[in-house]
Amino acid sequence: MLTGVILAGGESRRMNGQVKALLPFDGQPLIARQLERMRAVCTERIVVTGDPRPLLPVLDRSVRVITDYYAGCGIIGGLHAALSLARNAEIWAVGCDMPLISGEAAVLMQRSLQDGADAVLPRIGGAAHPLHGIYRRRAVEKLQPLLEAREADPAALLRRLRWQALPEARLREHGIALDAVASIKTPADYERLLQLCQTGV
Repeated sequence: MLTGVILAGGESRRMNGQVKALLPFDGQPLIARQLERMRAVCTERIVVTGDPRPLLPVLDRSVRVITDYYAGCGIIGGLHAALSLARNAEIWAVGCDMPLISGEAAVLMQRSLQDGADAVLPRIGGAAHPLHGIYRRRAVEKLQPLLEAREADPAALLRRLRWQALPEARLREHGIALDAVASIKTPADYERLLQLCQTGV
């Protein structure tokens, strides 16, 4: 069993203050699209946000909404909150600005998770992607010291956890688009990913 987690904190300065999670995407708010994709592979779905009010109108009652214990600590703070409260032993964590997430990739990563690893992350273009990764709930203990030090750099997360990579070749073998890890940082990103969506990604 798997818990799907959407990290919906942070500011959207490069999108002119727009709430990225609510950007229209393929006829629905982006976060609704993500939750729909998660429903197929997750028995629990969680949204982590510092301000749930804008999101509540588009979330159904089956979605749990939680807040960071440590505000201002980015991905690390969001992961800590989700791992602390998830009901399942593993979570699949994505950002709220990732419209092309892949449930197939999540299942593939979960199945490849080795006994001694805290996480499995997709490695694309030589870079590991902490978002769209699978994390074991027990990893929460390793995040606590980072948060106490107010560490928000995702690189610190990679140094702290024992993680394994899922190479992009494995994703290709299973017909999974590498844009599953793509995120919206700018209006240009938004337009590009909208066009990709129209091609059926």
